[in-house]
Amino acid sequence: MTSKVDETLSYEQARDELIEVVRRLEAGGTSLEESLALWERGEELARVCRRWLEGARARLDAALAEEEGDGEAAGGE
Repeated sequence: MTSKVDETLSYEQARDELIEVVRRLEAGGTSLEESLALWERGEELARVCRRWLEGARARLDAALAEEEGDGEAAGGE
């Protein structure tokens, strides 16, 4: 489950933190416990990013559908 703090993150903030998590995991040198915590945080951040991107896709689809609807109404007159 995503925490309340994550719900306030912008897409860019979540993406940047996710990049840092991945960098730290790839660098190695962390304990198993820390690696697991980083992995879990990365999963949370990926969900935040996905939610933002799905919202953006829905807005674009709605705008395109509205534009197509306006075009059909104007063309039918």
